[in-house]
Amino acid sequence: MSHLSQRPEKPVVGVPMPHESATLHVTGAALYTDDLVHRTKDVLHAYPVQVMKAHGRITALRTGPALAVPGVVRVLTGADVPGVNDAGMKHDEPLFPDTVMFHGHAVAWVLAETLEAARLGAAAVEVELDELPSLVTLREAIEAGSFHGARPEMLSGDVEAGFADSAHVFTGELQFSDQEHFYLETHAALAHIDEAEQVFVQSSTQHPSETQEIVAHVLGLHSHEVTVQCLRMGGGFGGKEMQPHGFAAVAALGAKLTGRPVRVRLNRTQDLTMSGKRHGFHAQWKIGFDADGRIRALDATLTADGGWSLDLSEPVVARALCHIDNTYWIPNARIAGRVARTNKVSNTAFRGFGGPQGMLVIEDIMGRCAPLLGLDPTELRERNFYRLGQSTPYGQPVVQPERISAVWQQVQDNANFADRKREIAAYNAAHPHTKRALAITGIKFGISFNLTAFNQGGALVLIYKDGSVLINHGGTEMGQGLHTKMLQVAATTLGIPLHKVRLAPTRTDKVPNTSATAASAGTDLNGAAVKNACEQLRGRLLRVAATQLGSNASDVRIVEGVARTLGSDRELAWDDLVRAAYFQRVQLSAAGFYRTEGLHWDAKAFQGSPFKYFSYGAAAAEVEVDGFTGAYRIRRVDIVHDVGDSLSPMIDIGQIEGGFVQGAGWLTLEDMRWDNSDGPHRGRLLTQAASTYKLPSFSEMPEEFHVTLLRNATEEGAVYGSKAVGEPPLMLAFSVREALRQAAAAFGPSGVGVELASPATPEAVYWAIQAARRSDTSRNGRTTDGSATDGTTRTDTEALSGA
Repeated sequence: MSHLSQRPEKPVVGVPMPHESATLHVTGAALYTDDLVHRTKDVLHAYPVQVMKAHGRITALRTGPALAVPGVVRVLTGADVPGVNDAGMKHDEPLFPDTVMFHGHAVAWVLAETLEAARLGAAAVEVELDELPSLVTLREAIEAGSFHGARPEMLSGDVEAGFADSAHVFTGELQFSDQEHFYLETHAALAHIDEAEQVFVQSSTQHPSETQEIVAHVLGLHSHEVTVQCLRMGGGFGGKEMQPHGFAAVAALGAKLTGRPVRVRLNRTQDLTMSGKRHGFHAQWKIGFDADGRIRALDATLTADGGWSLDLSEPVVARALCHIDNTYWIPNARIAGRVARTNKVSNTAFRGFGGPQGMLVIEDIMGRCAPLLGLDPTELRERNFYRLGQSTPYGQPVVQPERISAVWQQVQDNANFADRKREIAAYNAAHPHTKRALAITGIKFGISFNLTAFNQGGALVLIYKDGSVLINHGGTEMGQGLHTKMLQVAATTLGIPLHKVRLAPTRTDKVPNTSATAASAGTDLNGAAVKNACEQLRGRLLRVAATQLGSNASDVRIVEGVARTLGSDRELAWDDLVRAAYFQRVQLSAAGFYRTEGLHWDAKAFQGSPFKYFSYGAAAAEVEVDGFTGAYRIRRVDIVHDVGDSLSPMIDIGQIEGGFVQGAGWLTLEDMRWDNSDGPHRGRLLTQAASTYKLPSFSEMPEEFHVTLLRNATEEGAVYGSKAVGEPPLMLAFSVREALRQAAAAFGPSGVGVELASPATPEAVYWAIQAARRSDTSRNGRTTDGSATDGTTRTDTEALSGA
C-alpha cells in the first residue's frame, strides 16, 4: 500500500463524527461574512444599479440624482477603477459595463450609510439605453450561430465504420434545464483598508486566491497587497467559485475610494437575477447498437448555454464531453462541444461541473432506446458496462471497472430488486390509474481538475509550546465537512487526540496560490498537503522523542498523544515532547504541499488521463405516478457509493444524501423560466424566488432512503485511502428520472418507450403518460422491436416529426 494511503495505528480518520461546526450551525452562533458587518465600525452599504433590459448600449449614466439622496456617499462607476475594469479570468466581464448584456445587469454601485439609502440612491440613478436585439433561449443562439470560446471535439475509433456495423441506429435530441444554486447565504463581501493601505476582504468565496487576484488587478495592486479570508460559506455548490470576485472587487474599490469599510450583500432576488446558474444544454445525437444491444458508435454535439460571458463554460463543456460515456464503453465516438452566447447571466460552475450534463445525455439515450431494442433498461445498461482493459473515448484506461458491477449488484441485493420488480408488475396490472416503476442507474465520475495546474494543494501547520496544533489549508468550508476531515487527517498523522487540533479560517496570507475548493478535490489536495506538513513535524518530534526515550527514531510511535518505543514500556506524553522540542530549538511549524501525480492532458487533441481516479456508485429508485395529474412520489431509494476508505463516514453519508436530493431537484422540480417574448420584459428571469422556483423539500425526499458505503474499497495513492464524495452522488438521481420514464410508459402498451422532458415536472410526466396512452402496438408504422417498417431504425422523435 502507498505511503499516502496507509493508515497508522488507532487513526482518527474513519471515525464517524459530526461536522466540526454542527453545534454552531444549529445554535446560530456560526459567523458568516455578512455577520461581520455588525462587528465593524462605520460600514458603508453597496447597492447595485441594475438595468432591466436584456441588451443595449448605455448612452447616458447620470449619478447626480443619487448623490442628492440623504445618506448616499458615493456612486461607483467605471471611471473610478484605477486598474483593470474586469471581474473575470477571461477578461470578458467588465465590472462596470458600457453595454448591458442581460436583464438585471449592474452598471454602477451606490454606497450609502444605510442599506435603505443605498437602495433609494440606486433607484435614483438615471440610465439611458440604446436597446439592441437579444438572444434569450439556447435554441435562438444556436439558430443565430452565436457561440464563443473553444469548440472541442473528442474522437475515438472509426465512427463511420461503427455505424456501418450497427444493427440498430437511432437519432434524437435532448434539451434540459439550467439550475439555480440557491445556497442559503447569498453572495457577500466586506472590505476594509488598513493604515498601510493594505486591502483586507472577507468574502464568501470558494476560490480566495482568485478573488485576491481579481481584486488586485481591479485596484491596480499586486497580490501581496490584498488579503482575502473566507470564514465559511452558507453553501456554494460551485456558484461561489468564480462569481464572488466581482462583488469582492466592488467592496474593495469602495473601501479604497472612501477609506471606510464597504459591505456588499445581495438580497435573494438580486442573487437570482445577477449570478450564474448550472448550464442548460442541448444535445443532438446519433447512436448505433449491435444486434445484442451493445454500443458500437456515438456521434453527438453538446451545446451549453454559456450566458453573456465565458466564465467557466469552456471547462464545463470539456468535462461534459469527458463524462458522456458514464459507465459504458463506446468504442467509436465523435463528440463535439460548443458554448452558446446568450443575453442571460453568465452561467458557471455547479456541483458536477458539466459531468451531470454529459452523463444525462447517455442515460437519456439508454432509457429511450431500451424499449426500441426490446431490452429491459437494466439489462441494456449492464451489457454496456466497461470491462478490464477498456479505455474512455479520450484515452484514459478505466481502472477498477469491476467496481461498476460491484456497486450495481450490491444495490440490487440491498433493494431486493428482483422481488420488487415482480411486485410492481402485479401492482400495475391491478391499478389502471396509478403506476409504479423501479429503475437503477450507475455512475463513473472522474476526480481531478481538468486543468492540470489546479491539482495542487498547500497547508501550514503550527504546533505551539503547550502541545496545541493549528491548521491552515487552502480549502474552503461551505458546509461539506472539509474542515472536519482536515482535523481528522492532522490528528491521525500526528498521532494525537482530535481536541488538540484547531483549524483557522482560510486566508491567502497563510497559504498562497490555492486552487478553488471544487472538482470534488478539496479533500484529496488539501488533505494530502496537511498530511505532508504534519509528517514533517512528526519526523522532527520522533527524533526528539528518540533522544528522550533512548532509542532510534524509527522505533518510536506516537499514538493517542503518547510517544512509545517499540518493545519498551517507556513513554513520553505529547505535551512534554513538544516542550522538549521547543527547548532543543526544533522548528514547530511546517508548510505542506501536494501535487497530484500521473495526470496528463492535451486539450487540443482532447486526449490523455485528466483524472486521478474514478468514483463509482449506483442507485435504485422506486416511484409511484398518478395517471390523472402526473404527480408522483419517490417511494424508496437505495444507494451504494464508492468513497474508498471513508475519512469521516457521517460526513460522507450526508454528502451522498444531499447530493442525491439536489440532483433529483435538478432533474424533476427546478424549472427555470425566462421571458422570451418580444415584450418589454424580454430576458427577465421569471422564477425569481422560492415561491416560483420549486426546490426539493421534505415532501420530495424518498419515503425510504438507504445509503451504503462500498466496503473494502481502499484507493491507492489518495489520502488515507479515501475517495472524493462531493459531486458524484448528484448523478445518482438519474435513477429517479428513469423510474418516472418507466412509470409513464406503463400507462401504454407493453414495450412502449416515451420521451421525458427535463426537468421531469408533474406536467412533463403527464404529457409523457399521454404519449404512452396514444401509442399502439404498431407505434406509428413501427414493428414491436422498435424498427420502422421501411427497414430503418428511428427514435420516437423522428417518427413524430416525420423525419
